[in-house]
Amino acid sequence: MLRAIRHGSSVFFLGRSCASDGVALPEIRRCFCTANEIEIPLLDSPSQESVIYVLKKLDKFPQKAIGFLDCARNRYGFKPSAAVYNVMLRILGKNKDFAKDFWIIARNMREDGHCFDHGTYFTLVSSFKKQEMRGDASALAKLQSSSSIEEIQAAIDIVKGFSEEWTEAEGDAMSASKLVLSEGSVIKVLKEAKDRPLLALGFFRWAEQRPGYSHGSSAYNQMARVLGWEGTIDKFFDLAMEMKKLGHEIDFDTYVKISRRFQKCKLLEPAVQLYELMMDGPYKPSVQDCGLLLRRIAMADPPELELVSRVVQKFESQGNSLTKSVYDGIHRSLTSAGRFKEADQIMEKMKASGFEADNITYSQLVHGLCKAGKVDEARAVVEEMESMGCVPDLKTWTVLIKGHLDVAVEPELDGSLSLLADMVGRGRKPDGQLVDCVVTGLCRHGRGSAAYALVLEMDKAGVRPWQATFKLLIENCLGRGQLEEALKLLRRMRELKYPPYGDPVAAYIAKVGTMEDALEFFRSMSGKSSPSSSIHLKIFRGLFKEGRFGEARDLLFRCPHHIRKHKDVAKLFGSAEISSPVNISS
Repeated sequence: MLRAIRHGSSVFFLGRSCASDGVALPEIRRCFCTANEIEIPLLDSPSQESVIYVLKKLDKFPQKAIGFLDCARNRYGFKPSAAVYNVMLRILGKNKDFAKDFWIIARNMREDGHCFDHGTYFTLVSSFKKQEMRGDASALAKLQSSSSIEEIQAAIDIVKGFSEEWTEAEGDAMSASKLVLSEGSVIKVLKEAKDRPLLALGFFRWAEQRPGYSHGSSAYNQMARVLGWEGTIDKFFDLAMEMKKLGHEIDFDTYVKISRRFQKCKLLEPAVQLYELMMDGPYKPSVQDCGLLLRRIAMADPPELELVSRVVQKFESQGNSLTKSVYDGIHRSLTSAGRFKEADQIMEKMKASGFEADNITYSQLVHGLCKAGKVDEARAVVEEMESMGCVPDLKTWTVLIKGHLDVAVEPELDGSLSLLADMVGRGRKPDGQLVDCVVTGLCRHGRGSAAYALVLEMDKAGVRPWQATFKLLIENCLGRGQLEEALKLLRRMRELKYPPYGDPVAAYIAKVGTMEDALEFFRSMSGKSSPSSSIHLKIFRGLFKEGRFGEARDLLFRCPHHIRKHKDVAKLFGSAEISSPVNISS
């Protein structure tokens, strides 16, 4: 059910999407009047985080964003931070119809002592140029130049010369810089020191002790972003607790940035701890964030099921019901860990909740069984899917075939090819990813000839192999001494508009090839009677490196006149001494 909240002529709709995205509805509603203009009682000004959150939700509705910010400022005394101003200006800068409003807010920002951050400035300049607002772009450049306060730049220059940690000497230098502290200036210095977190934290503590200044939410969030790395995780969570005690919250952008950083670095326990922290606050991660975190945990080898339990318990503790994506995350972790009985129980609970098992569910089970070496059971799962009316899709087949290849037992290689034929026989056309999986597996187990034949067959059937597949197979052919096959693959790469992978072929010919091999290589690389000089130089330099100077000279006489007279070729041969190797690195 949607709630319509009116301010002036603008109506703001807040409904289930807001709740599911983690927005604190009471916090937002305080900023508005109800539809019949009866004010909602306000105990305090809305937080910077909540205003930023709503503005981003109104990103495509600049008029509503203006009304929202006006209401927060004029009725409730809200004082925008530099972050709020920058978000608002990005919204208005996308539409030239709001140029007048843009400059009004830009002047307000300047009067409040804030500046454009670099990201916002360059985004706006690009947007203005695309909209052919060259006058506005010029005016923005002048405003940015005039608002780059000399004291801030001087402080940044001083910070650049600091060591990794903060000492009294750094504090004395900053005091001497005459930096006028504001949230904007603090954020700029923190960004400059982002690669030296302990130094940034020292500056942050120094600034909070200066008379007349106290950190706001934006400064705390910037400090959190600087500390959200592997070496300073404990300090990050200490800061998060400090923020909570002072009434500041980690904003949603900061959460997303740090959570993804933790997950990418496989710091899963801190990622879960951060998720729990956010779920206890007003800006709760979405269902999609929960599913993504569970997926990351499941991808670990082995997955830590305790972390899965913590995520699910926190998700349910907020009154949420498990969704299909959350069930899939739990199921993926259990199957990857080889806990198949518990995985079956989760599937039953999922079905009881009204969610049917689909290709995602079954492919996870197939992956887990193959990982455990139970390839026959995995194949039986695919047959069971067919009997239950769930037709295996290409991804499920890919997981099954790749699972057979990863078992590393010779009979399973033939099993993978049999499965591929079975899949094609059932009307499923493979794609480049599946072909690459099979080729990689066959090459890894010494079946390069079968991989070569497969690529030719798939290519003939209209399945375009990946560029990486061609490169792998060319290297494999050369390793088996099959130059003719490698040259055929080179020609096919060129026909498919892939950059021909000539370096390993050139090195092979230079080492053991003949003059005719070199000439055929030239033709394969370009399809012309006279390929570029760079291709010839690859062979010549390779021959010189192998000490085959005579063959190099014979080949040169077989090349076109413009190649023989090319300055780099002439320089290479002019410096050659048949009796001794030459430096051909240039």
